[in-house]
Amino acid sequence: MSTSKQQVSVFWFRRDLRLEDNTGLFHALNGEYPVLPLFIFDSEILEALQDKSDRRITFIYNALSEIRNDLQSAGSDLLIKHGSPLAIWEQLLEEFDIRAVYTNHDYEPYAIKRDASLEKLLAGKQIPFHTFKDQVIFEKDDIMTDAGKPYTVYTPYRKRWQSRLKQSDLNAHPSEKMLQNCLKFQVNFPALDAIGFQLSDLPFPAKIVDQEIITNYHERRDYPGVKGTTLLSVHLRFGTISTRKLVKIAMSLNETWLSELIWREFFMSILWHFPHVVNAPFRAKYKRVPWRHDEDEFQRWCRGETGYPMVDAGMRELNATGFMHNRVRMVTASFLTKHLLIDWQWGEAYFAEKLLDFELASNNGNWQWAAGCGCDAAPYFRIFNPESQQKKFDPQFHYIKKWVTEFDTAQYPAPIIEHSYARQRALAAFKGALSEVKEGA
Repeated sequence: MSTSKQQVSVFWFRRDLRLEDNTGLFHALNGEYPVLPLFIFDSEILEALQDKSDRRITFIYNALSEIRNDLQSAGSDLLIKHGSPLAIWEQLLEEFDIRAVYTNHDYEPYAIKRDASLEKLLAGKQIPFHTFKDQVIFEKDDIMTDAGKPYTVYTPYRKRWQSRLKQSDLNAHPSEKMLQNCLKFQVNFPALDAIGFQLSDLPFPAKIVDQEIITNYHERRDYPGVKGTTLLSVHLRFGTISTRKLVKIAMSLNETWLSELIWREFFMSILWHFPHVVNAPFRAKYKRVPWRHDEDEFQRWCRGETGYPMVDAGMRELNATGFMHNRVRMVTASFLTKHLLIDWQWGEAYFAEKLLDFELASNNGNWQWAAGCGCDAAPYFRIFNPESQQKKFDPQFHYIKKWVTEFDTAQYPAPIIEHSYARQRALAAFKGALSEVKEGA
C-alpha cells in the first residue's frame, strides 16, 4: 500500500461495525481530511480465546467484509491490522500523516485503559483524539440521582432514563451518505487464518427488525418454545445495528422491549461507576458465601446433564448455537448458584466463552442478579424451581424436546440433586454467611 505520508484522519471501528448511523464515523467524514477506515484485531483479546473457531470472530470478520464491500463501492477500502493496538498505532503514525483520530466510546475497563494509552501517545504528537457516544443513548454520568449519585436500582434508573429520553435527540447520523469523503486506496483483505482463527460455518441471527415480534414481545418473550424474541442482541453487541434506530422502534411498538434496551444501559452504567464488579460481587458481604467448587457437578451443568430438563435444554442450546433464551438464562444461572451452590463467577466465565452476544456489563450484571449479590439483585431467598418454570413456560415440552432428545427415556440422567434439599441448603448457606456481617458491609 503506497501512502506517501498522506494527510488523513483515521476512523477506528470497534463495537460499531456498520457504516449507517455511526456517530464517530459521521464526525470523521465531516472533518477536513480524507478518512482512513481502520479495524484492529486486538491480539490481547484474541489470545485469551480458547476456541480458535470462535463464532464471534467469524461474526466480526463477516461484518468487516460487508463494510469493506460498501467502502470499495465508494472507491475506498478497509485497513485491517492484527496485534497490540498501541504498537499498531505507532506503526500507522510512521506510515501516515495522521491529523486526527476518531472513534466511539467503549466503557469496559480494558478499553478505557487502552484508549487512555492511545490518547497519551497522540497528545505527544499534538494529534486530537475525538471519541463519541454511539452504542448507548445515555452513558457515564448522564443518568444520575438528584444527589448526583449513580443509580444502583433499575426501576428508578429506568424512570429517569425515560424522562431524559423525551428531551434527547435520537436523530440518526447519516454517515453512510458521506463515504465519498473516505481515503481512496486499496489494500489486501487478510484471511482469518492469518490471525490464528478458523471460519465457523454455523448460521448467525439475521439482522432483521421483526415488528410483529416486537409488538407481541410482552406476551411471548418468556416462552422459549415459540419465536418470541428478536435475536438482535448480537447485533447490538457488535454494533452492526444502531441503538438509536432500535430505541425509536421500541418507543413506537412495545415498552417492554424498550425496557430490555434500558436494562442493557443500566448494567453498562454499573460497570462504569463500579468497575470492581468485574472481579467481585457488587455487595462485598457476599464474598462470605461458602461456594462449593465441585468441578464434576459444574461440568454436568455445562454439558446439560443435570437431570433438570429446562436447565439441560438451555445449556445444550448454548453449546450448540451460542445463544440461550433469556428466561432460560435466568433458570440455568439460578440452578448453578442456588441448587449446586457453585460460584457465580464460574458460570459467568462459561457464558462469556460461549455466548455469541457476550457483553461484559450485561453478562456480569445478570449473573450477579441471579446469584443475589448484585446491585439490583433477586434476593438470595428467591430460588427458581426448574420444574415449575417448565410447567409455566414450556408446558408442552416443545423447547425441551428440541434440545434434550433423550428426554423421557431411560437414557436421560436422574436429577443431580433434589430440589427441596438444594433450596434449604442454599438458604442456610446464604443466611449463615450474611449473618456474619452487618447490613451494607
